[in-house]
Amino acid sequence: MSGSRLHFHLDAQATGSRARAATFRTLHNEVQTPLFMPVGTQATVKAQLTQTLEDAGSQILLANTYHLLLRPGPEVFRRTGGIHGFMSWKKSVLTDSGGFQIFSLPHSRAMSEEGASFRSYLDGKTILLSPEVSIETQKAIGSDIMMALDQCIPSTADEAAARAALGITHRWAARSLAARGDSPQSMFAIVQGALFPELRRESAGVLGAMPFDGFAIGGLAVGEGKSQREDVCELTAQLLPENQPRYLMGVGTPLDILEAVHRGVDMFDCIIPTQVAQRGAVFTSRGYLQMKRGVYKFADAPLDPECACPTCARYSRAYLHHLAKTGETLGWQLLGQHNIYFFHQLMRDIRASILADRFTELYREKREFLHATDVDHPTHQQKPSRKAARTLGDYEIHKAWEGFSSIRQISSGEIMHSRTPPMDEARGLYIEQSRLAERVRLSADEPAETAAPLVIWDVGLGAAANAMAAIGCYEEQAAAGPVRGMQIISFENDLDSLRLAFRHNREFPYLRHAGPAGILADGRWQSRSHAGLSWVLLTGNFLATLSAAPAPPELIFYDMFSTKYSGDPWTVTAFHKVFAACAGRATELYTYTCSTANRAALLAAGFYVARGRSAGEKTETTIALTPAAWRGQYELLAADWLGKWKRSCAKFPSEMHADQHPAFERVILAHPQFQGL
Repeated sequence: MSGSRLHFHLDAQATGSRARAATFRTLHNEVQTPLFMPVGTQATVKAQLTQTLEDAGSQILLANTYHLLLRPGPEVFRRTGGIHGFMSWKKSVLTDSGGFQIFSLPHSRAMSEEGASFRSYLDGKTILLSPEVSIETQKAIGSDIMMALDQCIPSTADEAAARAALGITHRWAARSLAARGDSPQSMFAIVQGALFPELRRESAGVLGAMPFDGFAIGGLAVGEGKSQREDVCELTAQLLPENQPRYLMGVGTPLDILEAVHRGVDMFDCIIPTQVAQRGAVFTSRGYLQMKRGVYKFADAPLDPECACPTCARYSRAYLHHLAKTGETLGWQLLGQHNIYFFHQLMRDIRASILADRFTELYREKREFLHATDVDHPTHQQKPSRKAARTLGDYEIHKAWEGFSSIRQISSGEIMHSRTPPMDEARGLYIEQSRLAERVRLSADEPAETAAPLVIWDVGLGAAANAMAAIGCYEEQAAAGPVRGMQIISFENDLDSLRLAFRHNREFPYLRHAGPAGILADGRWQSRSHAGLSWVLLTGNFLATLSAAPAPPELIFYDMFSTKYSGDPWTVTAFHKVFAACAGRATELYTYTCSTANRAALLAAGFYVARGRSAGEKTETTIALTPAAWRGQYELLAADWLGKWKRSCAKFPSEMHADQHPAFERVILAHPQFQGL
C-alpha cells in the first residue's frame, strides 16, 4: 500500500543501476534522497550545534526512543511541545524504536511476546518496552518518522532463531501501527530475516501488505561480512515497494553508502562521522586521514582542498593535528563538522549524478578513493617501530588504528591486510568468493573415496590467513556433512612473517591450530580429524618451485606482495607459467589486485579476467579463469575496461621492450572475452 503521509515522488532512476533519486515531505520539510541522517541519539549529535548541522545540509536527524524514554522521559517532551523545540531543530527527526539498543546494550533484559523487559542503566528499575510503549514515547517525542518496534538478532543467527524473531517482528509491527492511531506522524516497518533470502522475502511480503509509509532494512552490520551485507541489502531493496522510501539502518561508511545507493536504497544513518572524528579521523577527497599522525604536525594546508566546510576554510592540518593529539573537544567538534559536510556533499553529488543519468560514471570514480587511506602520505612511509620482541627478520607486527594486528614488511613498508582484519579479508576475498564451502561439499549419496580432492595453490603464504581460512571452512563443512578431500599447497620464500605471527598468536588467534605448527616444524601437516585434509609447503622462489607442486590447482589464491616490491610474480612470463601449470583444468585464480597492468598480463597469458568483489581499500579485485573454468558466472572485463586499458599509462608490461608492444596489443584485442563487444 502507498504511504500517503509522505507524498513520495520518484524523481529519477539511474541507467545501469538501481540507484534512484526521490522527494518526499514530512511534517517539517521537503526531503530529497538519497540522504544521510546524522545520529543524535539523545537529542544531540555529539559535539555539534544544530545550526552547524543545518548549515551542512542535514535534512533529518535520528534520535533514539530507548535513551529518550529513560532520560529525559516522554513527559518532558509532552510539556515542552516535542523534540524540535526542545533541541532547537527546525527540520525532520526520525526516531528509532529502541529495538537495536535492547539487542546491543549489555544490561539485563528478557524478551517475550509482550515486549522487552530491561533494567534501566540509570536507576536499575525494570522497564517493559512494548510496541505500545515505544510508539507512545515516539508520539510524545514528536518525531516526523517513527519506527515500528522489532526484534533484532545477530545476522549470523541460525534459521530457527531468525524465523522466531521474524514472527515477533511482524506481530509487533501490526501492534505498532495500531498504537499510532490517527497521529499524523509517518511510520516505517523494519524488514528482518538475518542472512536467509526466503525469510527476507517473507518479511518484505508480510510488512509490505501493511499500511506503512516506508520500509527499513534491519538486522545488518551486526555480525556479517561486507559481501553478505551487500547481497542481503540488494535482495531486500528489490523486494520493497518502489513508491516508498527505503532505509538501510546503521550502515554508513561512505563506500557502504555508495554501494547501497547502487542497490536501490534511499536513506542512511550511522554514528561514523562523529565517532571517527572523536578518534581524530576524517574522510576527505584525499582519502581517510588519521590526524594524530606526526606527518601533519607542520602541515600548513587545509584539511581537504576540495571541501568548502567551515573547518577546511579556516583551520590548518597542523592545528587539527594538535587538537587531535591533545584530545581537545574542539578537535572532535571541528573534525566531526567536516565529516558531516563530507557525507552530505557525497549525497548531493550522488543525487545530481542520478538526475543527470551519470551515476554509473560517478560510482566508478568514487569507488576509487572513498575508502583509501591518505593518498599523499601513505602509512607505509612512517618510520617503523624497532621493538625487538615484535620484529623478526624483515617483519614486524603492525597495529591498525581499527584495533587489529597484521604483519608489516619493514624494508618495503607493505602491510598484509592494512585496513581489514586478516581473517575477514581472507574469508571475503578468497573463501566466500571462490565458493569453497560449496566446492568441498558432497551430496549424501556421493562417496568421498571416488571424489577428486580439491587442490588449492596458496601463492604467498605470508602469515597464513588465507590457508587457515580455507582450513576453517573445510572443517565447518566436514562437521555438517560429507566432503571431498582438500589439499593446500602453499608457496613462500620467507617464513619469518608466519613465525612472528605464530609467536604472537594472542593477536593472531586463527593460528591457534595444529596446522601452522606442523608447517613451521615439518613443512607439511595432515589433519588427524579429517583424513582428506592436508597442507604442504614449498619454500623458495614461486616461479622456480611451482613445477614441483604435487598436483595442479583447482583454485589459486594469489596473494604476493604488490608489483612495487615484488615484480616478478606479476609479469606476463609468470602468468604464462601459472596458466601452463593449470594443465587445461578448470582453474580459478583470485587476487587482491585490480591493476590494469596485472589484468592485462593475465589476459595475455590466456586467462579470462573478471571483476572481483571489493576488499579492504580495494574497491575491486580480480578473478582470472582458465577457458575450461569460464561458465558465465562472473562479470568479465568488457568494453569499458578495454577503453581504460587503451588510455592507460600502464598499457604494456614494464618488462616488455617497445618493439614487443604491437604484438602484445594484438593479443589483448584478439582475446576471446572481447570479441563481439
